[in-house]
Amino acid sequence: MDKIGKTEKMFFKGLLVFLLFWYSKVFAYIPIYLFKMDTNNMSTSSYVLLNAFCSLMIAIILFIIYRKDLKQELKIFLSKKMECMNQGFYYYGIGMLVMIASNLIINIGLNGGGANNEEAVQSMIKSLPLVMIFTAGILAPFTEELVFRKALKDFIKSPAIFAFCSFLLFGGAHVFNSAETILDYLYIIPYGALGAAFAFAYSKTDTVFTSMTLHMLHNTLLTIISILL
Repeated sequence: MDKIGKTEKMFFKGLLVFLLFWYSKVFAYIPIYLFKMDTNNMSTSSYVLLNAFCSLMIAIILFIIYRKDLKQELKIFLSKKMECMNQGFYYYGIGMLVMIASNLIINIGLNGGGANNEEAVQSMIKSLPLVMIFTAGILAPFTEELVFRKALKDFIKSPAIFAFCSFLLFGGAHVFNSAETILDYLYIIPYGALGAAFAFAYSKTDTVFTSMTLHMLHNTLLTIISILL
């Protein structure tokens, strides 16, 4: 009964975390109200700042929720950081291969036009590049690893099932809000492949800081490349 109770507790905790993340945009109403912002004529820069504020708020909340676990898992990471990163890069490499291959098949083989959310992200990067480096490179990986990896791993003990669930949820979260056609939903595969890779890296090293570090490096590098191009 104790094990079942603990599993149920972790499930509902994870569900709460996911809902907080999914509806984190409501935090935007705080600066909108305080600064009397006109939401009908909002510039891209204003949207970037609002997005950064929401990301910061949810990051703070998740840090408070998981602060004890984060402290313990940071100790694990620091005690064997080379081993963690070697394992992490192994799974990250596999995830990137699947991501690249599936993107090529969808974009070239099936004449896909690319994930719809990419255009919006590129516009945001061009508007306020330094803010986007912080938001996309630091805050987003921090919150996403806690939501799509930490929250799931706490109640899913099988590494394979954990990776599969992470694949679906992580991939879906990057596609559902922007998908317009059935073909658009195929982009769950490339996004999900990276999510599954991070999940396996976490399972193998027992510390979320492995996948979090890789995620931050990945997003920061892509953001810098977008700025330079």
